[in-house]
Amino acid sequence: MNQFPESLNINVGQYVEGFITWLMHNFGGFFHAVSSGILWFLLQMQNLMFFIPWWLVLVIVFLIGWKLKDLASGAIYTLLILLVGAFGLWNSMLLTLSIVITAVVISMLLGIPLGIFMAYNNVFNTFMRPILDGMQTMPSFVYLIPALLLFGMGKVPAVFATMIYAIPPVIRLTDLGIRNVPKEMVEAAHSFGSSNWQTLIKIQLPQALPTIMTGINQTIMMALSMVVIASMIGAKGLGLDVLGAIQHIDIGEGFEAGISIVFLAIIIDRLSQSVATRFKYPE
Repeated sequence: MNQFPESLNINVGQYVEGFITWLMHNFGGFFHAVSSGILWFLLQMQNLMFFIPWWLVLVIVFLIGWKLKDLASGAIYTLLILLVGAFGLWNSMLLTLSIVITAVVISMLLGIPLGIFMAYNNVFNTFMRPILDGMQTMPSFVYLIPALLLFGMGKVPAVFATMIYAIPPVIRLTDLGIRNVPKEMVEAAHSFGSSNWQTLIKIQLPQALPTIMTGINQTIMMALSMVVIASMIGAKGLGLDVLGAIQHIDIGEGFEAGISIVFLAIIIDRLSQSVATRFKYPE
């Protein structure tokens, strides 16, 4: 009596597997095109990263830190990047940044329009909210499954899994930012003859920009948190170094790779927060 009856078991997995097989048979060309596009963008990012001399990267980080924060911050960020290079992880850092930047750019291109549409359409908003809730509460390892099924092993599924994991914040905060624009401003724009498109571009998006930048910041941080997990399906970089250190029980290598990811997270977080602050309207 304490056993759950087998007659009530539902094997949902076979239906999901059948759906994935159907997708691959009927939309294989589409997924191949998506894979080629992601790979092309990723390779362009990698070529750009490896084209810039290491010393110029340090200069750029210093100048951006100085410009957006202050002189001391610029010097600290440069020192942190220098330490990553001193650990012998310069190339791994560039590969990690290539994957993170690619995933974040794709997330912005998809997430911001989706967030705007959610703000304009309550039905779509109601439909998307439980999906975003599920995406944000799903264990990050689960995202490797659809990425593997659709794209196999390699860099492309790593970017895809990272993008799926990191995209919810930019969608949610774009929606929130647009909705929080005062109705009086929107009505005033309409009363002066502005179209919906003009109101969006000239009133709502500029007003919502600080909130959208916060969403982009959160997306970047979540993408960085996926680098170790994404390395399990073929992403190279600092995540693969951490994974290798775990497999070989090499505490020193694991610490250097792990602390390098933390350095990157600190620098990117502070710089993106500074950008968001600059767009903030005075109260």
